[in-house]
Amino acid sequence: MDPITALLHDVLEDIRPHDDGAPAGYIPELAAADPDRLALAVVGPRGRVRAVGDVTHEFTIQSISKPFVLALALADRGRDAVLRKVGAEPSGEPFNAISLEPGTGRPANPMVNAGAIATSALIPGDGVDDRMTRIVEGLSAFAGRSLWVDEQVYASESATGDRNRALAHLLRSHGIIEGSVEIAVETYFRQCSLLVTVRDLAVMSATLAFGGLNPVTGERVVSEAVARDVLSIMASCGMYDYSGEWLLRVGLPAKSGVSGGLLAVAPSQFGVAAFSPRLDEHGNSVRAIALLETLGERFGMHLLEPHESVAVPAFTVEDTDQGRVLRLSGELGLAGTERVVAVLREIAEALPEAAEVIVDARDLARAHSAALVALRVEFEQMPSGIRLRE
Repeated sequence: MDPITALLHDVLEDIRPHDDGAPAGYIPELAAADPDRLALAVVGPRGRVRAVGDVTHEFTIQSISKPFVLALALADRGRDAVLRKVGAEPSGEPFNAISLEPGTGRPANPMVNAGAIATSALIPGDGVDDRMTRIVEGLSAFAGRSLWVDEQVYASESATGDRNRALAHLLRSHGIIEGSVEIAVETYFRQCSLLVTVRDLAVMSATLAFGGLNPVTGERVVSEAVARDVLSIMASCGMYDYSGEWLLRVGLPAKSGVSGGLLAVAPSQFGVAAFSPRLDEHGNSVRAIALLETLGERFGMHLLEPHESVAVPAFTVEDTDQGRVLRLSGELGLAGTERVVAVLREIAEALPEAAEVIVDARDLARAHSAALVALRVEFEQMPSGIRLRE
């Protein structure tokens, strides 16, 4: 187990004893979820996936589909066309609230159910199958693998989705949805029923973090402008009526789902995701929030903290009488640790026998404690000729 994975494992085990909350009870298939499932995953700039806990367990994506379907709508229709149908303002209300703009009937934002249904209706296609083809292909590209619908959960959602149908009819009466209400709402139910793992969510998050470029597959999924717009909405609206406190405590664009998934985005650094079915009164996962809060504290993830850079240090290489010296300056965070280790491994492979390399970290302006711990442990696994100077 590498040092960063070990840190993730420690965080997971610290949070595991928490037993507050319960699975969503209003959708029968979700109510049957094992409440003790727990998983955490991080994907960095080089596409390396680190995951701990129930990493292979599949669950339905639910509302975490919303920012990614929004990305497809923005890519297909353009920002102005999307904003004519759905707003970009925090509602401060629960996910199933009737948050419509007076006069226009626009939903407050694409992260509440009314806004998500309006967004799904913007996906091109004559029927549910056509629209779902675009959605499945698009979200699969974000995840880096083929996704598919859990038909049992879809049937359960459709059978108990009267409130969402009522929202859709209200949107239709305002001209927000054009065409069939049933096509719009059934598309929404099916997109929420896509199966994912915590690894998938971390890769999807990382794709947004790196401007729409999937760091695992190398595929350009959406443009940088689209990724930026989606992250802007997530930052203020992604956690429903907990969004303000989330931004205060963790400070990252995020999105939750009632199946227990949660993802957050550290732009230009990494994507992170957590899973636990135990929900709080807002419909957010209690333990997933605790996991990401703890990671945020240990890695200094808050966007509004003063950063000299995106926590990736600068390198200066000098040849001295003592050997080659690699000087680090700037700031060292999680992404920076990955980069330093990757460079050192390349150096180690080409290092002549008995040669020395000194990594001088004394000029770092700031080093996050967890990143520094991970770097120290990595040095224990390096050849004896590579030494860290602090």
